[in-house]
Amino acid sequence: MASVLVPILYLVIVFGSLFVFSSYYRKRIANRSYEPYFPRHKERDVYITLLQRTDPPAPDHLLKAALVRRAMTDVQRIMRLREDKPALQNLLQKGSVGDDLWNSLLAAEKELEAEILEVAQEANTFVEGWGSVIFQTATEMIHNEKMRGILEHSSALRQEKERLYPYAVKTKRIPPPSAPTTPSTPNSSLLPPPSASTESVASTSDNEGSVSSPRSTKNKKNKRRK
Repeated sequence: MASVLVPILYLVIVFGSLFVFSSYYRKRIANRSYEPYFPRHKERDVYITLLQRTDPPAPDHLLKAALVRRAMTDVQRIMRLREDKPALQNLLQKGSVGDDLWNSLLAAEKELEAEILEVAQEANTFVEGWGSVIFQTATEMIHNEKMRGILEHSSALRQEKERLYPYAVKTKRIPPPSAPTTPSTPNSSLLPPPSASTESVASTSDNEGSVSSPRSTKNKKNKRRK
């Protein structure tokens, strides 16, 4: 009887200790605070601060501008999560990164989902239906700011180049010299050949010499009569 109770007691102790350890480990993981994936949401804090002002209350146009700026930050974070999540998942499968970074990304994703819903609800309090288009407006503003930044950067580079090289000669493209104009000649097919013209001129001159006037013919007849 004692030989049967000893292995049973051993199994109970082993499985009980494993159960207690797993439950304690799960609670510890659940209560563990991960390092935030994104920095503090300053635009959200600014909007909440303006919304809580009562003396004097913040005007509506200022609140709308702060809400749009908050939505722009959310859009930027959404774009970053879309880019980072597949790459981080690939690195996690290879063992290049730990689980802490992956869990931090998942926590940031859940927090961002709640943030998007809250921004949409706040937008609908100002204008009905604005919550469905506020993120589209924020995306367009982000693209406009990127284009403006590129233009400002290019102008700054041009000014820096002019400052470093003040004596640089700006060469202008000189057009190539034009070819000399030749007088237009008429189409040779419309002119008669030179031989024909000379022959015609010669024949006309011979005919003129051979044709005599009527007076000369009369004088010749009178002389014959005499």
